[in-house]
This record gives sequence, structure tokens and C-alpha cells, in this order.
Amino acid sequence: MFVLEFKVKAKKTQYQAIDEAIRTTQFVRNKCIRYWMDNQGVNKYALNKLCKQLAEEFPWAKELNSMARQSAAERAWSAISRFYDNCKKGIKGKKRVLNSEVSSECKKHSRGYPQFQKNNRSVEYKTCGWKLDLNTRKHITFTDKKGIGRVKLVGTRDLHFYHPDEIKRIRLVRRADGYYCQFLINTEVKEQLEPTKRTIGLDVGLESFYTDSDGHKEPNPRFFREGEQKLKRLQRRLSKKQKGSSNRRKARQKLGKAHLRISRQRKEHGSATRWMVKWQGFHTSFRAIPDENSPWSPSELYLLIGEAHLPSPIIPVCGMTSLPLSKRWLREDKAG
Repeated sequence: MFVLEFKVKAKKTQYQAIDEAIRTTQFVRNKCIRYWMDNQGVNKYALNKLCKQLAEEFPWAKELNSMARQSAAERAWSAISRFYDNCKKGIKGKKRVLNSEVSSECKKHSRGYPQFQKNNRSVEYKTCGWKLDLNTRKHITFTDKKGIGRVKLVGTRDLHFYHPDEIKRIRLVRRADGYYCQFLINTEVKEQLEPTKRTIGLDVGLESFYTDSDGHKEPNPRFFREGEQKLKRLQRRLSKKQKGSSNRRKARQKLGKAHLRISRQRKEHGSATRWMVKWQGFHTSFRAIPDENSPWSPSELYLLIGEAHLPSPIIPVCGMTSLPLSKRWLREDKAG
């Protein structure tokens, strides 16, 4: 499965309807979390029944598509099941446990306790509640009673290559620069890569992104450091605006777009790195060689990064790389 994303172009009233659908999704999810906290033996099917009760009790919740409400309940159950898995594994973390169903041992070593959402930004539809324009594939109509209606899809990817039955879910996402529509396509992606029969060593560090055994050094892009001054300037402007004013709303939007730009730069860099590795024909597995000169183990470094004990220049670098620090990695191809 993979996701295709398009920018949504609509009227102001349609954007307001999307916001209302997003708030309803947040309401249903939080109600499911509260129901799980107050009752014992709650499972996934009990949360689905709760969605029906909420639709009968609140008319504005009934306006949202029934499968969209079930999707919100699935989000709640995903958080609950993740919490139970962490308890079984004995992962240490937060000790906040309100449900009497959880054992005392789990209370001591609990992590990822389900929290109430304060700012949800997406609503998810399943196989109904929407209708794609099969002629142009550039418009989609949402048929529930929220009033979203027909919106335009702007993007370079073409949906003509995929049958509508392959679209399993559709998600409307609100970001700092507008609204987006995501299509979850259920298709198998096959990549044919021929091994190059090469072996190369990669040394990941802070001064450079990596240094290979051939002597090539790839510079480390510091997107956060480059945009830090702009973020500070926009944050100062935001703090000086009067709360509730239009100028503060505009300043907040500019700050959000600046953060979104840095996030996309870092994400694109990680994606480009993965494609570079695949293009070179390297195998996807790593064999680690510990660095005897390093006083820190990778697990200790990850712990320090998670607790923000390291200086800020290190954290962006670690965020862009999925490899532990102070380790040399030897990457081998399939034929090796």
C-alpha cells in the first residue's frame, strides 16, 4: 500500500465543513478513550457500538459518515492496544494509569498511556461517504451530511492508473498551508534492483552526513539551523500581536508555514537518501561495527536524545538519520 496526496481547492464554506468533520472525529475518539477509562473489558467492538450511540445522542455527530466515525474509534483503539503492548513488554515511562483493569506491575512500567486529542487535524473515510469523478479524476465529492460537497484535487500524480476499488481509505488533512486529500491505494509495488556486487563502508557522523570507504564526504544539511533565525523572528512577531486579532492569526499562519517548510525539507532529504541507497544497489540490512573510541553506546545516545540532554545541533542531525551515532556501518549488497 502507498499514499497519493493532492492539494484541495474549495470554497470557504467547504473548508469550514472540513473543519467541522475534523472536530467531530476528535470528539468521537476522545469519547472512546473516556469510555475505555471508565469501564472494564472494553474491546474494539464495544467502541464501534459506542459510535452508534453517539450518533443517536448528538445530531451533529450523526452528520458524519458512519465509517468515518468507526475510523475515529479505530484510532482510539490503536492507542489503547499500543499501550497494552508496551505494558506487556515492560517499557518504562509514564505512571499515569486510571483504568483499574491494568495490573500494578503495569502501572509501574507503563508508557504511551492514551491521551485526549486537543488539536486533531484529519478525518478519515473508508470505502463509502465519497465519490470520485471517474471522468477527470480531478474532483471528489463527499456525500455525507457535513456539507463538504465537491472539491477540486490539485497534484501531479494521476489516479487514472488505479481502479477505484483499489482505494481503501481517503483522508482529509489540514496543514499550515492548506488542506490536502490523501488516497490510500491497495496495490503491490514491485521494484527490480540488480545487485552491483560492490561493498562499501559508511561512517555516519556529525561533521558530515556520511563518509564512504572511497573517501567521499557527503555534507550534512542543517535545515533547522538554516531556518532557526527566521523561526525566532516570526515567533517574536507572533508574541507581540494581540490575542484574538487578525494580525495574530496571520503571524501564526506564517510561523506554521515556516515550521512546515523545515519539516518537508528534512523529510525529503531522508527520502532522497533512501532512494540513493536503492539506486546504488545496496542491500537494506546493516552490519554494525562498534566504535571502540566512543564512550557512549547507541542505546545511551538514543536515550539522551529522547530526553533532550544533548545540545541542539546534534538533535536535528539525529532526526534526519536513522542510524545510531558513534557507530561505523558496513553496507553490503545481496551478492556479497
